[in-house]
Amino acid sequence: MKTSVGRSPRFSELRLANWRNFVHVEVALQGRVFLIGPNASGKSNLLDAFRFLRDLVALGGGFQEAIAKRGGVSRLRCLAARRYPDVEIGVAVAGLEEPAEWEYYLSFSQDNRQRPFLKREIVKQRGQKILERPDADDRRDPARLHQTHLEQVNVNLNFRTLAEFLQTVRYLHLVPQLVRESDRYIGRGQDPFGSDFLEQVARTPERTRNARLRKIAAALKVAVPQLQEFQFFRDDVGTPHLRGRYEHWRPQGAWQTEEQFSDGTLRLLGLLWAVLDEAGPLLLEEPELSLHPDVVRFLPQMFARMQARTGRQVLVSSHSADLLRDEGIGLDEVLLLRPHPEGTRVELAKDIAQAKALVEGGVPLPDAVLPETRPPKPQQLALFGN
Repeated sequence: MKTSVGRSPRFSELRLANWRNFVHVEVALQGRVFLIGPNASGKSNLLDAFRFLRDLVALGGGFQEAIAKRGGVSRLRCLAARRYPDVEIGVAVAGLEEPAEWEYYLSFSQDNRQRPFLKREIVKQRGQKILERPDADDRRDPARLHQTHLEQVNVNLNFRTLAEFLQTVRYLHLVPQLVRESDRYIGRGQDPFGSDFLEQVARTPERTRNARLRKIAAALKVAVPQLQEFQFFRDDVGTPHLRGRYEHWRPQGAWQTEEQFSDGTLRLLGLLWAVLDEAGPLLLEEPELSLHPDVVRFLPQMFARMQARTGRQVLVSSHSADLLRDEGIGLDEVLLLRPHPEGTRVELAKDIAQAKALVEGGVPLPDAVLPETRPPKPQQLALFGN
């Protein structure tokens, strides 16, 4: 299914060199992107390239902080990097009219004291270069190379639109236990793992919050048949909560708060909330976790409707055959990650001749591509414990 370009900018191309698992990546991106590959092939690390760009421009972030929170340049650099050890990230961003309105490229390394520094920073708009570093000022004062121009509001005026777009990237991998025990993780704002999820709901303007929760309640009633009512409330000390009323032997049913919700209910709740947020690109890690296969099968259609409404891009990592069984998913929307001794290789499914031939011959998409991700001898796990 070709989704609408919509009203939102999106990443249209990703280029990586020596980034974590990847020696080299250059791949086009659609409005929906499904990442598939074996365990430890680098699906999370590929999504982290987009998170890194967001961290460059996030409040309290920046180049040094983004690298430090990932353990330094040595942790980011691919182990297979040899002759050219610089780490590189490049993206193209399709705008409202232009196919690639913005391009951003960053390469970096570290000095003898393991301090990160820029090797190159380039910004293009509609193919015209509007920034290239190092420049004359950088050569006179090399300390400037410890920051990107992207993150500095005093110098990024000509491409602040790009910086503001990167600020809208959202990552979600909700951990149900963090939602249930949010008081143990106070102080984490916009936590993608859900420790402040209830606070995010509470901070949303009441009218918007109520509208979203009505839509979520209708969806939850489909996935959770016994659910009759769903609402937001604050307890006696003002702490925000969510609760649902379930069909029960009692005439009025039984109420449960998020502390009693199942993992699947909480994961679906977080996913639905994120989809209704009309921000920028949405990065999802294995959204099928804890969900019934019949629910998982309809997630791609939900993403497609979201894009038809807002144009919001979604990039999803998954191992699920049920998720890929949607007939609307195109081969150009699926990225296959193949581990190799010289770094993981990334290919569009449409460029894999065998997969393309199978799909064109009527074989379902997951049956055509998922065998490419299987370990060579998984049956040997059955011998464990002998």
